[in-house]
Amino acid sequence: MTKILTKEMLRNTIETIKLVYKEDNIPWICGYSGGKDSSAVVQLVWTAISELPENERHKTIHVISTDTLVESPVVALWASQSLKKMEESAKKANLPIIPHRLTPQIQNTFWVNLIGRGYPCPRVNFRWCTDRLKIDASNQFIKKILAAESEAILVLGSRKAESAARKRVMEAYEGKRYREHLSPNGSYPNTYVFTPIENWEDTMVWQFLMQHANPWGHSNKDLLAMYRGASSDNECPLVVESGTPSCGGSRMGCWVCTMVTEDKSLAAMIQNDEEKSWMLPLLDFRNYIAAYNQDGDLSQNALDRSRRDFRRMNGNLTWHNDRLVHGPYTKATREDFLERLLKLQVFIQQSGPEEVHNTELISMNELRFIRKIWLNEKHEFEDSLPRIYEKVLGKKFEDNSIVKNKYYGKSEWDILAEVCKDFYPEHDLLLEMQSGLLDIEARNSAISSTKNIIKNLEDKIRQAYFKNEEDAEDVMRQRLERRDKLHNDIGETILFNDEQDDYTSKDFLEEDC
Repeated sequence: MTKILTKEMLRNTIETIKLVYKEDNIPWICGYSGGKDSSAVVQLVWTAISELPENERHKTIHVISTDTLVESPVVALWASQSLKKMEESAKKANLPIIPHRLTPQIQNTFWVNLIGRGYPCPRVNFRWCTDRLKIDASNQFIKKILAAESEAILVLGSRKAESAARKRVMEAYEGKRYREHLSPNGSYPNTYVFTPIENWEDTMVWQFLMQHANPWGHSNKDLLAMYRGASSDNECPLVVESGTPSCGGSRMGCWVCTMVTEDKSLAAMIQNDEEKSWMLPLLDFRNYIAAYNQDGDLSQNALDRSRRDFRRMNGNLTWHNDRLVHGPYTKATREDFLERLLKLQVFIQQSGPEEVHNTELISMNELRFIRKIWLNEKHEFEDSLPRIYEKVLGKKFEDNSIVKNKYYGKSEWDILAEVCKDFYPEHDLLLEMQSGLLDIEARNSAISSTKNIIKNLEDKIRQAYFKNEEDAEDVMRQRLERRDKLHNDIGETILFNDEQDDYTSKDFLEEDC
C-alpha cells in the first residue's frame, strides 16, 4: 500500500528540523532545484524556522540553486522567480534564509565547451557536463562557507524511495553518522548531510505540497502542472493505490541533454500543452547536435564522425577497433552550431510567450569567451564569430576584451585558404597548419617576445603533420605493424602517445565514435 503523510509524521519531521537546527551553530546549506523534493525540504525548513522565536533563529540558512544556463526556459524561469520571491518573503518575515543563484564559471559552461573548445556532446561514457555545470558551482560555494565557518550542514531532499541504489548509499552513510540525523559527506570533511524527508515516498511529497501552501508565495499547483506536463501520459496522481505511477518519474533537466537518445520530458511538455509549442525548435536543435541514429546507436553514426576531427584536441591520434577515434568538432561544425543556436534564440524571443522574450540561450559573456578560444587557442584569425552574430541578430558584436592579430584577418585567411586548396588540394590540414604558424609568429612579434615560440611552432606542425585522415590511418597501421614485430603481444586498444589533453584515453576508448 502507498504510504500517506499523516499529521503526526509531518509534525515529527518539522520538530526534527527544529531540533537539528538548534543543536549547534553550524550554518546550513539547502539544495534547491525547484523540483518537488527540494521544494518540499525548503518549505519544511521555512515552516520549522518560522515557528521558532526570533532569538532562536541564530544561524544562517543558505538556499542554493544551480542554474546550468541550459535549463529548460520554463524551468529556469520558474526557479528564478521562486528565488526572488523567497528572498523578498524571508526579509519580510525576518528569517535567516538567504537564497543564492549559482552558475558555472564561464570556462565551464556548456556552450563554451561544446562550441568553443569543440567537446563532443556528452555521452554515457564521456559525461563532461555534470561536474562542470552543476557540481563545481555548488562545490565552490561550499568551499567559501567552509573557509569562513569551518563547518557546514547540507540539507538535501534525497529520499530512499528514489531508487534502490540511492537507498543503499543512504543506508551506508547512516551507519557512519556523526550524530543522530547527520550523516558524513563523502566529498568534504567537516560537512554533514541532513535529509529530513529521507523516508518519504513520492505521493507523500506531493500530498504535502498540495495540502500546504508555499510560504514564499510560489504556487505548488503550478509545480504540479509542470511535472504533469513533463509526464508522457499527462498524469500525476497524488494519493493512489499500490502500483499506480506518480509524478516521481518526471525529469526536467537541461534542454540540450544528450545523455539519452530521446528527451521524453521536454517532448511530453510540448505534446501536452499547445501553448508550449514554441519550444519544439529546442527539441529539434537538441536532436540535431545529438546526431543519434534512429536506433540510438552512435558508434556507427557517419554524421557524428563527419562533424569531428580525426585527431584529439592536441593533435594526437587514438586507435581503436581498427580505426581512428574522432575527437573535437571541426571548425565548420562549431560555426554551424553557433549560427543555428543564435537563430533559435531569436525565434524563442520572437515567438515565445512574453515572459521569455528576454531569454538568452547563450550569453554575451559566453560568446566573448568562445571568440577568445577561437582566436587565441585555435588560431582562427579570420574571426568568424562576430560575423555570424551580426548576420543572425542584425547588430554589431560588442567586445573590447580581445587583442586581435593586427597583421592578419579575414581577407588574408581567404587568400591563404585559396592558395592551400589550389596547390595542395589533398592536404586537408594545410590551412590549419599555415594559419597557426602565421598567427603564432604574429602574436609573438606584436609583443616582441620569443619565449616558447619555437616549441609552439613545432607543436603546430606536429598537430597538422598528416595530409588527411586516410594518411593518418596509414601511419597508425605502420606503427602497429612495427610494434607487432617487436612485441607479439598487442592488446585490443593501442595508444601511441602518452601525452594528455582535455580528453582522457579512457574517455575515447569507452566511446567508439
